[in-house]
Amino acid sequence: MALLEVKGVSKYFGGLAALSDFDMEVSEGEIRGLIGPNGSGKTTLYNVISGVYRPTTGTIVYQGKDITHLPPSIIAKMGLVRTFQQTALFMDFTVLQNISVGRHLHAGENVFGVMGSTPFTRQVEKGALEKAEEIVDFMELTHIRDELAVNLPHGYMRALGVSVALAAEPKLLMLDEPVTGMNPVEKAHMLSIIKKIREQGITVLVVEHDMRTVMGVCDYITVLNFGRKLAEGTPKEIQSNEEVIEAYLGRAELLG
Repeated sequence: MALLEVKGVSKYFGGLAALSDFDMEVSEGEIRGLIGPNGSGKTTLYNVISGVYRPTTGTIVYQGKDITHLPPSIIAKMGLVRTFQQTALFMDFTVLQNISVGRHLHAGENVFGVMGSTPFTRQVEKGALEKAEEIVDFMELTHIRDELAVNLPHGYMRALGVSVALAAEPKLLMLDEPVTGMNPVEKAHMLSIIKKIREQGITVLVVEHDMRTVMGVCDYITVLNFGRKLAEGTPKEIQSNEEVIEAYLGRAELLG
């Protein structure tokens, strides 16, 4: 059984089809790439899967359960967690505090409520901080754990956004352009982090325009074009697919 199944999904905005009869299955333990030209429907698909949008037609099945009409908060609690193109952080909080707050929010707790001083809230806060420390170490952010988010370079902000998502203990992590704006060294580091995340038993779905990153990290790739599935296959198969090359306006674009 696939971990995630997208079955015949269409999404219309007025008379415009952002997605048309789209199908995709993501197996547990894989890193799946989702690529396509700008406007191809990738962000709409992410919004449909995560519950931000409801599809006009079709079904989303996660862990064998129909989640098509569930709200994003419930879907996240089930372990299907996403990041966003624009990282949402508490800029006046430290790296460690951001991850800790992310854990409270994903658990459905009132972050300000746990700041009170009772035995229960102190225990909740201790657990959140312990988990946050583990994620800081895992993401190799220990040296900036006490740095305010507002002071972080772009690459570290992107890494912190992924860290906050990991605080929700995802089974399926949906990354939205994780290396956008990064320099080559930062991209290489994020590539290694994504592989480490999969080694923890987390399935990864990644939307990314940087083709070298996609080809270097993904087991399997699905290509969207004008809201439809254009192709699907291994990185090698996608790189040699003439329809995909044409959609990306040439082989050089596809190869990054």
